[in-house]
Amino acid sequence: MWLVTVADLRASLPWAIAIAILAYSIIRVVYNVFFHPLRHFPGPWWAACSHWHELYFDVIQGGMFMWEIERMHQKYGPIVRINPREIHISDPSFYQEIYAGGSRRRHKDPQFTPMFSAPLSMIATNDHDHHRFRRSILNNFFSKRCVVQLEPMIQQKVDKLISRFTAAYADGQIIATEDAYSALTADVISFYSYGQSFDYLDHLTFNSVVRRGVHGMTHVVHFNRFFPIFAVLLKRLPVEFVRMLQPFAAKVMEMRNALKQRASDAVQSRTAKGERATIFGAMHGDEIPAVERTVERITDEAQILIAAGTETTARVLVVLTYYLCLHRDVLLRLRKEIAQLGTDRPTCTELENLHQRDGITNSAQRAVINEGLRLSIGLTIRLPRIAPDEDLVYDDWVIPRGTPVSSLSYLIAMNPDIFPDPKTFNPDRWLEAAAKGQNLTQFITNFTKGSRSCLGINLAYAELYLTTAAVASRLDMELCDTAIENIWPHRDFGVAFTKEDSFGVKVVIKKVLY
Repeated sequence: MWLVTVADLRASLPWAIAIAILAYSIIRVVYNVFFHPLRHFPGPWWAACSHWHELYFDVIQGGMFMWEIERMHQKYGPIVRINPREIHISDPSFYQEIYAGGSRRRHKDPQFTPMFSAPLSMIATNDHDHHRFRRSILNNFFSKRCVVQLEPMIQQKVDKLISRFTAAYADGQIIATEDAYSALTADVISFYSYGQSFDYLDHLTFNSVVRRGVHGMTHVVHFNRFFPIFAVLLKRLPVEFVRMLQPFAAKVMEMRNALKQRASDAVQSRTAKGERATIFGAMHGDEIPAVERTVERITDEAQILIAAGTETTARVLVVLTYYLCLHRDVLLRLRKEIAQLGTDRPTCTELENLHQRDGITNSAQRAVINEGLRLSIGLTIRLPRIAPDEDLVYDDWVIPRGTPVSSLSYLIAMNPDIFPDPKTFNPDRWLEAAAKGQNLTQFITNFTKGSRSCLGINLAYAELYLTTAAVASRLDMELCDTAIENIWPHRDFGVAFTKEDSFGVKVVIKKVLY
């Protein structure tokens, strides 16, 4: 007779758990490969098995899965099953179907939103209707009309940037443009958000808590996506302890703590008449449900809006600076065009309306900015969308409703059928398309498309127009210890990083024109 003791049970329990986990994993793999609704879609068998391959390339190898997706498309065609539950489509003509607007609902993939480390923010809101409500609170602040009203402040910050560049010329200093432009964009978005600028343009080296925090956010996006519980746990630990475990996460915490105090102040920011002049003042209005106006919610929104408003536009300006230094003929053409306006401080409206006919802008500056946007890519990470109410149809493929579907902006920007010789800086491609009446701008995906497109697109364009005009008109720059490898995408940490895990362009000012 067998006697089973408590000790025997305790000894066998780990084995039982291990066997159960192994059995579940095998059953799951078999289901994913042979019985899953997506089983017939093209793609490698190992991608269908599990998410382990994705974890390997993005977490262990450091942001390299986007290149695996590119290789899958080269082998299997424009539609590929890249993991057990997600379809990726590399076809620019289908982009606006994935990222649809109007009444067509699109949820976010809940397996992706933990990457932002801000679960209460608008960008991390999965449900379409909930996102729409949160976006409605801030829509007016980023309208074209409001941005035009903000223009004098933006111009003031641009003038301060130019004065810093002029001082660097006098001292013979090398400028790290990524720091300078990030200081500019951080000063603009902080003023708009809180009514008070961070004043990073006044810092000796343009350094800021925000830029370090954004750098930290990008480097933990994939880790957060696969291990979301750790982001929650880290928030409960002292910053000093987190710094020993995960330095990048500590940078996020430092930024968050700085923004949390400002968010708390914003809750008290209404005037006696109840008017709310700032973004974060608007978020605590009486008409907003109490659950939507907590300090944690406002802090999460601040973290994303400040980060996005700082880093993305600054990166486009860095890329533009690199190429304008290399292509002096483009710089001189741009300078000549701006001079036609007859003012040393052209407004954004004047710059936008240069050479406009029948609603099509055929200006050198718009062409340069479009090419800068294309080559800076924007977000390199894919942003899956879920259509809850309809099946999506691509050619002969019917994608079941509820399936995450994505499209990489990099693959659109580098599509040779749309942009011949895509790795070459060629603003003329935009002028030629405009002359033919072609809408090439539909393939600029830096701001995504549809109901979840970037809220700050008008502000970003205003900053790009005013800064590019000022730099091109007033300064001659020369690259210093900088090559294409310093800006070209090699790793995907949400935004592009180079092979050496950096991004930036250094210049010296050779001449100040006025």
